[in-house]
Amino acid sequence: MSQSHAQHDISPGMVWLFATATGLIVANLYYAQTLIGPISRATGLDPGAAGLIVTLTQIGYCLGLMFIVPLGDLLENRRLIFIALLTTSAALLAASFTRSASLFLLASFSIGLGSVAAQIVVPFAAHMSRPETRGQTVGKVMSGLLMGIMLARPVASLVADALSWHAIFVISALGTAALAFLLRARLPQRHPGSGMHYFALLGSMWHLLKTTPILRRRAAYQACMFGAFSLFWTCVSLELTGPRFQLSQTGVAIFALVGVAGAIASPIAGRRADQGKSRSNTAIALTLGALAFAMPLLIHGNRLLELGVLVLTSIVLDMGVSANLVTGQRAIFALPAEIRSRLNGLYMALFFMGGALGSSLGGWMFAAHGWTGVLWAGLAFPLTALCIFATE
Repeated sequence: MSQSHAQHDISPGMVWLFATATGLIVANLYYAQTLIGPISRATGLDPGAAGLIVTLTQIGYCLGLMFIVPLGDLLENRRLIFIALLTTSAALLAASFTRSASLFLLASFSIGLGSVAAQIVVPFAAHMSRPETRGQTVGKVMSGLLMGIMLARPVASLVADALSWHAIFVISALGTAALAFLLRARLPQRHPGSGMHYFALLGSMWHLLKTTPILRRRAAYQACMFGAFSLFWTCVSLELTGPRFQLSQTGVAIFALVGVAGAIASPIAGRRADQGKSRSNTAIALTLGALAFAMPLLIHGNRLLELGVLVLTSIVLDMGVSANLVTGQRAIFALPAEIRSRLNGLYMALFFMGGALGSSLGGWMFAAHGWTGVLWAGLAFPLTALCIFATE
């Protein structure tokens, strides 16, 4: 990075661009989740294998975090982001037009693989920020990322209802390609100076995990919180459309949109982390996670009251998850710049594993023990994180 970028803080417009970009990119991982039924029918995918659509996207993303994101410490970042986004755009177009189940699954994997561009963008924003404002910048960028995660499902449902399931993939493919060219035009070049070859870079990741206790601790906290988040959002639509609440898909989409309000916690948590309040941030975030699941377990009443409690649960849970995520990334980005991309890749891969565990556990708990079983399983995640936090 040039000296001018080291002296001057990142502009508000650039922060907004980074936040919008990460949200749009990461949303690609979640469009298919609410559209599994129509996609399976259109491609002839066996109902028993329909879950592979989501699973392969997540596998692609995790592999990208482990094998592509570390290249941010080796290759020129702007070009890397550009290539990853064009790859994602091509995969989205392939997904929209194919009638083959195997080709759609391959496209899903490729969408996950290319969408790790978001995790090259986030360290880029941290590099462009002054140390004293880095937490606020990362917080604002992560607000965009979390809003992308939260908005993707309801937007996909609404677009599919209005047009077809193909439309959301076409729209996103065009938007992702446009974003690739916009970022190439607006971002400065960044040439990392690691001097390592690729396989030495990958080998160093295990060493970084062993020798960076803050990475292990922050990843454990967020794996628990993201596990709770994924469990809740995997199962809540099943509960809301069930006999108790009988909401339509549009009603579920509106419910998900309200939950986005929890993303306001990201910039607040980033500002507090810049002030040296990361420990209290973490305590508050993990407590909010536990409180979110305790509320519907403790508060019972008529249908309207319980629906209101679930709305509040979604907001409080999202606040806890976003605050903890930003606090963790602020801690990681305070470490040396030359290892940031690898640390961020490890951090995101580890906590996405927690999310995968939460999703799979949630589906099983709902089938075996109903909504109450889901809530108890969800409560176990932040309580586990609080037990780990007690040893800090």
